[in-house]
Amino acid sequence: MTSAPALDIPHADATVLDNAAWHSLAGPHASFAIGGDLVRRYPADVAPFVAVRTWDDPGVWDALRDLVGPGADVGLSGYDGEIPAGWEFLGGGEGVQLVETPALRPRLDDEAVELGADDAADMLAIVERNQPGPFRPRTHELGRYIGIRREGRLVAMAGERLHPTGWTEISAVAVDADHRRQGLASRLVLDVAFHIQQRGDRAMMHAAATNVNAIAAYERLGFALRRRNAFASVRTPA
Repeated sequence: MTSAPALDIPHADATVLDNAAWHSLAGPHASFAIGGDLVRRYPADVAPFVAVRTWDDPGVWDALRDLVGPGADVGLSGYDGEIPAGWEFLGGGEGVQLVETPALRPRLDDEAVELGADDAADMLAIVERNQPGPFRPRTHELGRYIGIRREGRLVAMAGERLHPTGWTEISAVAVDADHRRQGLASRLVLDVAFHIQQRGDRAMMHAAATNVNAIAAYERLGFALRRRNAFASVRTPA
């Protein structure tokens, strides 16, 4: 795990971003939390994330297995050490965390409409078509989601996911192939960021390190790299 040079982000404690999922489940998203004081997760139909308070506690692996069950696949964020005997490593990679800077200029979008439970099928469909990242039937409950419809079809979407205190993650940015290069993703990101700031929070994002085009687009909007983070997928002992 490596961090970029410190950024001047006023009115927000950036240290919670070092373990964003945990500080979401221990903070604003506590009503979703399943687990105890060492390992927590979201309900499976809300989000796939499992959060660990600290990897330094010797009981963390037993607590993790107890929470997700035997023979279960689980994603680990922020851990790049050895896994215990009996656990299976399935794969891994590197992600980046981006945070807003003073260069970000959020604004409302007149065409964007708020999405909710009645739009869940359309939201799942656009995610399936574009694969922006994990999205479950109840992910929309984590925050405010918006979209743009053309002739009734949801062609672009973005919304809020992780919510560590003082911060809100912009996620699920998806635009159908035949509506790209029209600035729809940027417009929705700026609208989501506007409402985040109106609540007094700051905006942040995550992306795979290999998704260089998206990272460059977010940097042009006024986001900057804060840190790189290892992630891995493992299977618990049967």
